[in-house]
Amino acid sequence: MHGLTLLQDLAVIMIVAGLVTVVFHRLNQPVVLGYIIAGVIIGPHTAPFPLIHDEGTIRVLSELGVILLLFSLGLEFNLRKLRQVGGAALIAAILEVPLMVWIGYELGGLFGWRTMDRIFLGAMLSISSTTIIIKTLAHLGKTKEKFAQVIFGILIVEDIVAILMIALLSGIAMTGTLTATELGGTVGRLMIFLIAALVVGLLAVPRLLAYVGRFKNDEVLLVTVLGLCFGFALLALRLGYSVALGAFIIGAVVAEAREIGRIETLVTPVRDVFSAIFFVTIGLLFDPKMLAKYWVPVAIITVAFVAGKIIACSFGSFVGGNDQRTSLRVGTGLAQIGEFSFIIASLGMTLKVTSDFLYPIAVAVSVVTTLMTPYLIKSADGLVGFFERVSPQRLLRSMEVYTRWMGQLGAQRHQTLAAKLIRRWLWQIGLNVVMIGAVFIIAAFIGQQRPEWLRRLAIDDRWLQAALWLAAALVALPIFVALLRKLQALGLLLAETRVGTAGTAERTAAARNIVSQGVPLAGIVALALYVLLLSSALLPPDEILFVLAGVVVLLMWRFWRTLIRLYSIAQVALEETLAQSPEPRACEPARPMPLMLRDANLEVVAISDGVVAARKLIRELELRSRTGASIVAIQRDGANIINPSAEDELLPGDQVLLLGTRAQIEAAKLVMTEKG
Repeated sequence: MHGLTLLQDLAVIMIVAGLVTVVFHRLNQPVVLGYIIAGVIIGPHTAPFPLIHDEGTIRVLSELGVILLLFSLGLEFNLRKLRQVGGAALIAAILEVPLMVWIGYELGGLFGWRTMDRIFLGAMLSISSTTIIIKTLAHLGKTKEKFAQVIFGILIVEDIVAILMIALLSGIAMTGTLTATELGGTVGRLMIFLIAALVVGLLAVPRLLAYVGRFKNDEVLLVTVLGLCFGFALLALRLGYSVALGAFIIGAVVAEAREIGRIETLVTPVRDVFSAIFFVTIGLLFDPKMLAKYWVPVAIITVAFVAGKIIACSFGSFVGGNDQRTSLRVGTGLAQIGEFSFIIASLGMTLKVTSDFLYPIAVAVSVVTTLMTPYLIKSADGLVGFFERVSPQRLLRSMEVYTRWMGQLGAQRHQTLAAKLIRRWLWQIGLNVVMIGAVFIIAAFIGQQRPEWLRRLAIDDRWLQAALWLAAALVALPIFVALLRKLQALGLLLAETRVGTAGTAERTAAARNIVSQGVPLAGIVALALYVLLLSSALLPPDEILFVLAGVVVLLMWRFWRTLIRLYSIAQVALEETLAQSPEPRACEPARPMPLMLRDANLEVVAISDGVVAARKLIRELELRSRTGASIVAIQRDGANIINPSAEDELLPGDQVLLLGTRAQIEAAKLVMTEKG
């Protein structure tokens, strides 16, 4: 009977959601809003008789929707994309998020709400809806415009902030308060987890997916990707974080895989099904009676939110270096709340720290702002014109001067080779410190939680701590060696470039010697204190610790070259992953053939070992965009691959059939026969 009930509930959800979303699509409204309305229609607070009988199971399925939705948002998040949006998006997000949190907190105080309601309201109002904004901009055909690119950058930063907020709000909800020390510790541990997960994931996951992708079996690839998604979500939950955090991180890692185009195509239908259930569940929890009771706060919050978002995001975008027209268009494009706000509201309900009215208010504000989104974006030019008409000319001239100055500042950021090396090494040192922290935190976590298999060994606490500390130190040995070498190199470079002549050659040499020796020595002392602090829960008695430290130093000295080689292999692998060409997204339309049939020529080109094209995917060559020619067939080991996909790899010995004009084919031959 349970299976029949579940099937009946799913049938009702999908039928009603399908009907409502068809209507919303015809009205040019976001289908996400249609899902929420469908949930309201079939919810227990609206229908004359219950249409859903097993709300518990539906909520479990909606949890799967949260995981897949955040995983898909992670696929949209791209480390290269974050680097490309520059400081403008980062500055805008840093300025507008705290302001919106403050606005929400103060609005809650105006209504006389409890402190936790005010905190959660501020968090909900600070994050815009990535899904709704991207779909709205795509529907309006504005995704390629400059303001849209700035919006995408701000959304990426907001997604990261939202993940941090979820973790912080969980801590606040558990303890009731969060001191500065606890806040620093929570953020520090979370950042270590994020960075370590990204680094380890980037080393392993793209290579795993590349291996699976060679099977050319979509089913195997989909199951592997979903296994990674749910597995990492479980890992995050085990470590005390939310499943949303784990799903988002693994999505960002998978986004760096060469097979991202196929993965997006395969995951999208699965995501759409469970995301629909998630948004319908939001509607199920919405009580129209609560809206009737709290319509005044909903109206005030909506007005304050829209005005606050437009002002805060526009100001932040302008401070980041964009002109007033672009900045105001950015502000109007970000004035709505969505999926992360629902997750934050659900978190408050699940932890039972927020009032019952907060969730329906969040849904109501989301519905209203979602309906307003396309009209706000379309009205941006009119708002820009109004601003230019009413603003004093002196203010407009000052803004233009500031924008030009920021543009010149960005164009003149040329650094010397020494400065670039110092900056790069400092980043690498910081990354290595974080990785060492992750290793010892994991060891401490194992020592505190003690999995069942470890308890069965019945090891004495003192020896267990010693074993875990030694294991962590051995795992981190390659990173220790890399840190020492980076500190030595940094000390020498600083001594040569930052220590000027001190009057005589002897004094200059002495000063440089002090710097070159002092930097690594200070780094080693700081690193030792850092390790002792991180492993305080694992430290064995002093006499055992000294023996273990001696063993670690001896092994480091004995296997110095091997450890350097291991670290170098990992570093090269990470750099190769990040150096891959940006991937075309699954939603991009295929390019039309740029040739007329009467001008077409066919020619075969052999791929030899040692050329740049060997062992590259077809799309990585960007042959069509660079030359206009197309690969229409590949002959390999006597077999023919007709009309190969962009995900097919060119191997040494392949005979490639090119289609194009004579000039295009000659240009393509130069690209494909270029020596690596």
